[in-house]
Amino acid sequence: MTGVISRRAVLGGLGSGLASVAYANAPTRSIRPASKAPGFDKLTLPSADALVAQANLGGKLGFVVADANTGEVLEVRSPLLPLPPASVTKAITAVYGMSVLGAEHSFPTEVIATGPIEAGVVQGDLVLVGGGDPTLDTNALAAMAAALKAKGVLALKGKFLVHGGRLPYQRVIDPGQPDHLGYNPAVSGLNLNYNRVHFEWKRAGQSFDVAMDARSDRFRPSVNMAKMQIVDRKVPVYTYEDAMGVDNWTVARGALGNGGSRWLPVRRPDLYAGEVFQVLARAQGVRLPPPVASGDAPQGVVLAQHRSRALTEIARGMLKYSTNLTAEVIGLSASTELGAAPTSLSGSGAMMATWAKAELGANRPQFQDHSGLGDGSRLSALDMVKVLVSAGPAGALQGLMKDVTPLDVKGRPRNAAPYGIQAKTGTLNFVSSLAGYVTAPDERRLAFAFFSADLDRRAAISRQDRERPAGAKGWSRQSRWLQHQLLARWAIMHGT
Repeated sequence: MTGVISRRAVLGGLGSGLASVAYANAPTRSIRPASKAPGFDKLTLPSADALVAQANLGGKLGFVVADANTGEVLEVRSPLLPLPPASVTKAITAVYGMSVLGAEHSFPTEVIATGPIEAGVVQGDLVLVGGGDPTLDTNALAAMAAALKAKGVLALKGKFLVHGGRLPYQRVIDPGQPDHLGYNPAVSGLNLNYNRVHFEWKRAGQSFDVAMDARSDRFRPSVNMAKMQIVDRKVPVYTYEDAMGVDNWTVARGALGNGGSRWLPVRRPDLYAGEVFQVLARAQGVRLPPPVASGDAPQGVVLAQHRSRALTEIARGMLKYSTNLTAEVIGLSASTELGAAPTSLSGSGAMMATWAKAELGANRPQFQDHSGLGDGSRLSALDMVKVLVSAGPAGALQGLMKDVTPLDVKGRPRNAAPYGIQAKTGTLNFVSSLAGYVTAPDERRLAFAFFSADLDRRAAISRQDRERPAGAKGWSRQSRWLQHQLLARWAIMHGT
């Protein structure tokens, strides 16, 4: 480990700050800090209880705010209540990955020949080998195909193999999500375009022109491993069937309008990457047979290689865009590096929870995955604040978190707010979370975590309605309003 985290004395202070709070009887009212000489602005602040009552969310919520440097707990509500953290999980995954793998870790993708090249022909197999890169795209594959041509390769004597066994294959991240959601793809050691294929349709007379491709800003190679059929119906909008490695989709004609596009998930990313590489190689004059999946790591000569950006940059992008695939790859890679060879996301999530207890002082974290997409994870606001204080307000984690624009009492951007927020959001249907750092007007750094969930309403949603269930958007808006009003309160109330 690289020692990103080591502040046990501070964690002890966080725990002792709640020593009078019984685990089984967490307070339901905010605990205010010791009184100090208040200014007029502090006297006019609404109480946390009043803000919670005004939001009228329903369900359950918990929050903690603490001094980010000392760990002194300043204000809490149900601090030990375990709730789904949603995408706030990714912040812990980032710390886990950088601590275990190193901040400068990069993921390789290689083309390996198992035999020599004679007269432009590889005397053996050619293998596209994934090193887990979650950011590999079509442009990178095109550069590797050009590098292969530069080595004098024109054809193969053996097979064209793809190997994604560096990480355990996962068909989906969360099986409870609808099939067509692009943010719930497969996970593999060989990934491409965040394991999504681009579906585009344009009206042509009484019918439609349909394209399925692996597009980037430079290339649009068509693929055959994902197929789309337009069907005369209104609902469901999409159906999916796995046909021996081919993703067979249908879409309701009534949902198409005059044209549009969306990204659909890929279930066999190794074969997807292989087919795209085959097309790009053909454009270079290199003839490859169709890809075949291989479970064995190859031995041979590396003819082409692509390395990802450093993990620090990948993690920053993950926290900014909340990419689920990236989180799962980072988490699985860290668990694999620790030597336990997890076979599932839940198994790897359990390893991350054990690590968080040992290294971050968290008490009872439970992780179903590394992205927070599944709703089976549980984390308390206090445990999340322990992570934030451990990482330190001047440490790597705050630098990776995105700036969040404060909102006023009407939910409008407050661009001239006297405080700053660097945080990670998390949203599922009827689950809303926010955790990070707020810098008060006097530059005091605070660490905070806010978790809210109405799990009864979430459980009542059918699987096919989980993309846009009734009421979820308005509920999330109210939770977000409450988060920002509390942040405004904390920034003023707890400034020194």
